[in-house]
Amino acid sequence: MKHTLAPALLAVSLSVGSLLTAAPSQAQEAVVAATDAEALFTSPDPQLNANKQVALGIVRDLLEANHWDKADRYLTERYLQHNPNAASGRAGVVAYFTQVLKREPSPIPAKMKTPIAFVTAEGDLVTVGYVREVKDGKDPSKTYTTTWFDTWRIKDGKADEHWDPATKD
Repeated sequence: MKHTLAPALLAVSLSVGSLLTAAPSQAQEAVVAATDAEALFTSPDPQLNANKQVALGIVRDLLEANHWDKADRYLTERYLQHNPNAASGRAGVVAYFTQVLKREPSPIPAKMKTPIAFVTAEGDLVTVGYVREVKDGKDPSKTYTTTWFDTWRIKDGKADEHWDPATKD
């Protein structure tokens, strides 16, 4: 038994040792936006395509152009909200964007300006990954990219539930 564990323990020791003595890594691959974001909101599968089109409407019409008067096209009345800053229900999320954040409508763009990195759909879930540029906390003159996401559960052609990585303001 002692002989079979020795090689494994040696490998673990060497791995941990090299991690402790290695210089900290500063490299990061930048998160890059797709050149044709709208194309990411399509699928050859009819149901996934329909679900992605709901997410496209939410991102373009509601989040980007702030046409919250169109929320009933994309969000169920009960809309379950897992973002801790907005109340559940379509009325709650509309109030958050229009009354709390005071977002004003702008023209709905022919091509989205929001930098989208990816869109995935599986079953009734659609996730949109966005490019997010953030100031470096150690050097405010620098920025880096990371990913923000929104995930929606689509029910009967509308978003019925929402998740994102937001924390309390």
